[in-house]
Amino acid sequence: MLCEGRVVIVTGAGRGIGREHALEFARQGAKVVVNDLGTTLQGGGRASDVAESVVAEIKDLGGEAVANGDDIASWDGAAGLVRTAVETFGGLDVLVNNAGFVRDRMLVSMSETEWDDVLRVHLKGHFAPLRHAGAYWREEAKAGRRPDARVINTSSGAGLLGSIGQGNYGAAKGGIATLTLIAASELARYGVTVNAIAPAARTRMTEDVFVDMMAKPDSGFDAMHPGNVSPLVVWLGSAASAHVSGRVFEVEGGMIGIADGWRHGPRLDRGARWVPAEVGPAVDGLLAEAAAPEAVYGAG
Repeated sequence: MLCEGRVVIVTGAGRGIGREHALEFARQGAKVVVNDLGTTLQGGGRASDVAESVVAEIKDLGGEAVANGDDIASWDGAAGLVRTAVETFGGLDVLVNNAGFVRDRMLVSMSETEWDDVLRVHLKGHFAPLRHAGAYWREEAKAGRRPDARVINTSSGAGLLGSIGQGNYGAAKGGIATLTLIAASELARYGVTVNAIAPAARTRMTEDVFVDMMAKPDSGFDAMHPGNVSPLVVWLGSAASAHVSGRVFEVEGGMIGIADGWRHGPRLDRGARWVPAEVGPAVDGLLAEAAAPEAVYGAG
């Protein structure tokens, strides 16, 4: 019961990784707000029964949960989501930003709508709930009720290393990683930690990629099962993780790793303005000292 009594919001909790998060938080004693619009993989349509079915599963486990159908990428929807947690369960301890969809396209073929929609649901869909949850925790801290709160964002290897055909998704996920660092610094004063995960698992978005990576015949371990991601997220949502903030974790199967992001590398200070013709040799020297970048996913 690692999260006994904690109130948790999980966005996009109707299917895939989000559903597994919601169920595992419930098994660990949390009260869960199951947020999901029930949209298609491309973000169309709505189906309230998607979130409600997960709520029913949690109640069958003996847990407490409520469904929420607010649009997390809208200002009022994100505010309503936080309000649902506070009014239903009396507070909020953990926000797991997970919801999203894909509209993959090569850059030269991508439409403005495909770009805008993916940035909206992923990047704004992280910012808006984070902003309203952060404001709630700030007011709690000012009132003398210092939170022991957690935010777990969802980035991606596509955002950390890049992914061919996913310029919109990768840009959003890279933005989420940076937003995580900033939020961790800003919200620490209110008793809030902020971390992110970059998961690899078989979901609606990745089932074509991971279709052949099923359970190993000798062990029965399905390395791409979305439930493999949730133990880390639940631990990050617990009181035990108070010393961890501003980190991005890679998680896949039985592997947990820490992703090292941008950091200062080799430098050369001339002490004066550079002459353009001298820049090239200087850059070549710096590149010789720097580590080679990781390959972009899908690059030949």
